[in-house]
Amino acid sequence: MSATEKMLVRNKERMKEVKSILVSQPEPSNPNSPYHKLAEKYNLKIDFRKFIEIDPLDIKEFRKQKVNIADHTAVIFTSRNAIDHFFRLAQESKIEIPADMKYFCISETTANYLQKYIIIRKRRIFTGERTASDLLRIIKKHKDEKFIFPCSNIRTDDIPNFLNQNNYDWSEATIYRTVVADLSDLDNVTYDIIAFFSPSGIESLLQNFPEFKQNNTRIAAFGPTTSKAVKDAGLVLDIQAPLPNAPSMTGALEVYVKETNNL
Repeated sequence: MSATEKMLVRNKERMKEVKSILVSQPEPSNPNSPYHKLAEKYNLKIDFRKFIEIDPLDIKEFRKQKVNIADHTAVIFTSRNAIDHFFRLAQESKIEIPADMKYFCISETTANYLQKYIIIRKRRIFTGERTASDLLRIIKKHKDEKFIFPCSNIRTDDIPNFLNQNNYDWSEATIYRTVVADLSDLDNVTYDIIAFFSPSGIESLLQNFPEFKQNNTRIAAFGPTTSKAVKDAGLVLDIQAPLPNAPSMTGALEVYVKETNNL
C-alpha cells in the first residue's frame, strides 16, 4: 500500500467531495499553471491568497550583520525569495558575485530559478531532491567551501545545526523577514481544502484566527516541516506532498480529488 493509500484509509471518514480549494500562495501568472488546469479538469473553485508577506531587509540592516558575500565560495539556497534578495543585496552593496561561486539548491525548481540572475553551469550548481536532508548529503562532499546561508528571520534549524555540528566554515545572513499577512477578509469563509507550503503559513492561520476550528476542512501540506507544523498545531493532516506518485502539490491534490469525487 502506497503512502497516499495509507493516508486515504486513515482519514476515510473525512473524505467528502471537494469543490473548493484555497492555496496559501499568490496566484500564478501563467494561465497554463497546473492549478488552473486542475480547476478546469475537475470543475473546482481554486482561490489564491498569500498567508505570509515578505519584508526585505534594507542595505543598512544587512550591513549590521557584518557578513561579506564576497568572502564566501558557496551559497545555500532554500527558496526563490532567498535568491531574489541575495542578488538584490549584492547589487545594492556593489558586490560582484565571483564567477566561480558554487550554488547549493534545495530543489531543481530553486536551481532553475537561478537562471534569472546567472548563467547556469553544471559544475557550479548542486541540487537536492526536495528536502534539507537531501541537500545536506550533497554538502557533505564539499567541506572545504566557505558557505553563506541567506535566509529569512524564520527558518528551520536543519542546515545551521548540520553546519555547526560538523565544523563547517559558514555564515548566516538574514536578508528578509517573513511576517503574517492580514487575512481578516477570510473570516467566515470556508474551503474544502486549504493548501500550505511552510510552517509560517500555519502560524499565519492561527494568528489570524485563534479560534479556528478545522471541522470538515481538509489540510494539505507540502514538505516534512510543514506537515509537522500542521500536526504540532493539533490539526489533521489529510493530504501530504510530495509523494512518489505525486511530486507536486497539484499532483497530491489531484490524487485526493479523484478519490473523494469518485472520478
